[in-house]
This record gives sequence, C-alpha cells and structure tokens, in this order.
Amino acid sequence: MIKPSILISNDDGIYAPGIYALWEAMSEIGKTTVVAPNTEKSAVGHAITISDPIRIEEVTRANGFKGYAVNGTPADSVKIAVKSIMKVKPDIIISGINAGANVGQSLLYSGTISAATEGTFLGIPSIAISLDALRDMDFSTSKIVAKKIVNKVINHGLPNDTLLNVNIPKDIKGGIKGYQITHQGAIHFEDNFEKREDPRGRIYYWMTGDVKDTDIELESDGVAIKEGYVSITPLQLQMTNFDFIDKLNDWNF
Repeated sequence: MIKPSILISNDDGIYAPGIYALWEAMSEIGKTTVVAPNTEKSAVGHAITISDPIRIEEVTRANGFKGYAVNGTPADSVKIAVKSIMKVKPDIIISGINAGANVGQSLLYSGTISAATEGTFLGIPSIAISLDALRDMDFSTSKIVAKKIVNKVINHGLPNDTLLNVNIPKDIKGGIKGYQITHQGAIHFEDNFEKREDPRGRIYYWMTGDVKDTDIELESDGVAIKEGYVSITPLQLQMTNFDFIDKLNDWNF
C-alpha cells in the first residue's frame, strides 16, 4: 500500500510545539513534508506576500524532524510548498496543531484556517486542527484525534470547495466525550483598546477583549468544545449570500 503524501503547515511557526506533535502523528500515516512560517503568524488571515521576496530555509528539529521555514504567511507557505518545494502535489494538507481554538468569528482571522483554505483553493483535501489551550498544552489526545480524522478524509475525500475545521477541547484528562459535527458559531471577542504610555512618553494602545458567546446548542463549534467534544465543522469557500440575491436585484441599480 502506497503511503499518502502529507503536507503540514501552521500559523504558530515551524518551531511551535503543535506542529512538531502533528508531524509525529502524521509520520505514522504517510510521507510528511513540513513547510511553515519561520515565526508566529497568528491572526494574519489569508494574507499573501506580493511586494517582497519569499525566502525559505531548511530546519531540523529532534528525532528526524525536517522542514522548511518560510519568511511569509501560512498561505504563502502552502503555496510555495505545493508549487515549488514538493515535486508532486500532496494527497492531503493539515494545518496545526494550533495553540488556541479557532471557532466563531475567529475563523476569519485565523492563519491556521487560511493554510487549509489555500490547500482547498489548490484542489487538495485540507484540514485545520486546533487545541483549545494556550499553555500547559498536552497534545497526546490531539495526535490521536488528528490521525483518526486524517484517515477518514483519506478514505472518504472532501468536496472540492470544502475543508474541515477541527477543534479539540482542552480539559481532556478524562478523555473526550466524542465527536460532534458542528457549524460556525457566534462566539466572538468584544474588542477593547487600553491606552498606555511608554517610558519615553509616547502613547500606544494594547488590544484586549472579552469573549461573547450567545450560542447554546451543541451543534455550535464553541459550545461543542466547552462540553468536551471534538468539534468538526465543514467550511465552504463560496461566500455569496444567495438568499439575498433576489432582494438585492429588487433595488434596481
């Protein structure tokens, strides 16, 4: 049996613990190629580099980890991996394992999602995986979840315009409750900007925020992970609001 070719990327950077854990898990399934930003690029969305050169550098880490660090964004990393670094298009792309959940409105900001979205643009089945934790991260369960879902996608495939957004609950000492198919919820940050002054008297602002979540149904991504379930959300690339087209036509431009 021919092992699948797996491209791994992220937005936390090639030196992040999450991408190393993902590499360990994916190495048990197929032949891996790691291409990721050389530094953290969280919340850059689907930005791409068009006005500066893109450079790559080979990186090695413990236990045989080898990859390529890109001085660009997650989307850049996937683009250059598929178009220039890899000799053959990968069978599947996995982005993660991200530190922190990507649910609700954060999907639009997420570099983790955007790496998977870029893979979908290129016609490759793609998955974004995040762990709902920012510190004291234990990736043991996340690795099991990643292998299970990747094998499912390899066996079943995905529609051409669809990627999977997977979020894993943080409090999993007793084990996850199961897998929940979900939709993007309403959870979001209500932004605040703290006005501060640096030692030279110059004013600057530090963005903070409070989490707002009105969702109550288990089928919402944020609720599912709070309840201890792995959330699996199919995301589409088509953004047109078809329900509004007829009403918009009635405006008689």
